[in-house]
Amino acid sequence: MANLFIGSLAYATTDDSLKAFFETVGPVKSAHVITDRETSRSKGFGFVEFEDESNNDKAIDQLNGKELDGRAIAVSVARPRDDKPRGDFGGNRGGDRGGNSFRQRSW
Repeated sequence: MANLFIGSLAYATTDDSLKAFFETVGPVKSAHVITDRETSRSKGFGFVEFEDESNNDKAIDQLNGKELDGRAIAVSVARPRDDKPRGDFGGNRGGDRGGNSFRQRSW
C-alpha cells in the first residue's frame, strides 16, 4: 500500500495533528512525523497512510500547498525505500578497510 510523503512540516507538527489534518480527506491508518533520534526534534517531514488508498490522489489535490501549523506543506506519493540511495556507495562497511585491521610490526 502506498504512503504519502509530507514535506515542509513545521517543527510543532505532531503525529496527532498530522493525522487530524489528513482525516479531512478520509480515514487515516497511520500518520508519522519523522524525528531525529538524538534530539527527538522533527526533521520536517512525515508519512501518512490512508485506510483506503484511493484517498491518496484526493489528499494530493486538496492538501498539497495548504497550510498546517503555519507552513505550506508538500504532499506527494512516497517512493519505495528501495529507490533511495543507501549512502554506503559500495564501500566496505566493516572496520577492515581493505587491509588487515591488526598489523604486526616488522622489527
